[in-house]
Amino acid sequence: MTKLLVRCTNCLMPITRPRIRFNDDGVCNACTWSKEKKDIDYEKRGKQLEELCEKFRSKDGNFDCIIPVSGGKDSSYVAYMMKHVHNMHPLCVNINPPLAMQIGNENLKNFMESGYDTMIINPNPEITRQIGRKTMVEYGQPLMAWMTNVQAAIFRLAVQMNIPLVMFGEEGETEYGGSKKLKDTPYYGLEESLNIYLSGIDPKQYKTSFSDKELYFWNYPSEEEFRKANLAICHYSYFENWDPYEHYLVAKKHCGLKEKKSASSGTYTNFAQTDTSLYDLHTYFMFLKFGFGRCTADVGIDIRRGAMQREQAIELVKRFDGHYPEPYMEEYCEYFRMSADDMNEVFDKWANKEYLKQVGPGKWVLAEGTK
Repeated sequence: MTKLLVRCTNCLMPITRPRIRFNDDGVCNACTWSKEKKDIDYEKRGKQLEELCEKFRSKDGNFDCIIPVSGGKDSSYVAYMMKHVHNMHPLCVNINPPLAMQIGNENLKNFMESGYDTMIINPNPEITRQIGRKTMVEYGQPLMAWMTNVQAAIFRLAVQMNIPLVMFGEEGETEYGGSKKLKDTPYYGLEESLNIYLSGIDPKQYKTSFSDKELYFWNYPSEEEFRKANLAICHYSYFENWDPYEHYLVAKKHCGLKEKKSASSGTYTNFAQTDTSLYDLHTYFMFLKFGFGRCTADVGIDIRRGAMQREQAIELVKRFDGHYPEPYMEEYCEYFRMSADDMNEVFDKWANKEYLKQVGPGKWVLAEGTK
């Protein structure tokens, strides 16, 4: 018998989200955090950022910091702020994703041409494909090969190029509901990178199929290398009130960001996560495993920033959440070298039958309505 999915009484995020916590009033920690932020002394944190920038500002002509970028709204915003507001000289690094979308490529090109030194890393596509297929089947994580590159390859590049400051965007666990471990610090290290951002999926397991040389962009630097480099791995969201919509406006004005002509699959927005079509597959697995999809994540952001009422959010979630990624299924099958039946079997394998009911091969919906 299926169960009703318990959701945050404010933003609709369900209790099934990994590491999320609810208070006695049924409010998730992402919504609690959105209120706590109003009492944070961001002027003080801004001074901390100024001190951090001054500490790592290069004296020998090297880059001051590395900023991982996709050409999307958040990374473009961080790059703009670090360069034009905090007077840093960043090396922007893009890890080219598999199944890149045309709009994503255009946005990355526009970002670079708006005035940023940018390095594009293209990890071996065949290894990316094989790791992606393995992690999709075994963990329900089709983007894990690329997600690992975004962590490990960036760390390795920082060590290799002697650039001790890396500035990522938001600390997603704090902002969207998860572990509280990094709530009060801008820094994180190897342990958090692996256990939180890679869900504990250790890339060392890939050594059974590939050599260390082949896995260069998937292998983290050693703890000794990390310590000797004295790396400071930071999240920009610690230093100011993180607002994705404001980032969209800044990136559109200053970095040439373009929206899709229509809403993305499974949601009502058209300006976020437009770099790879695999993100649509990633969010479908999210729905299958945890009972919430891309739309739930988006309405949560809009509710917490005061741009949407819960009643409207409920209707949007009913309409869009859990959308079967049909527009890209042929592309996915070709990429992972699987038949449609094989893909649907993987979907069925990961479907959370406590909360979902099947309506077709690989197609699942919530057994109960959103409340």
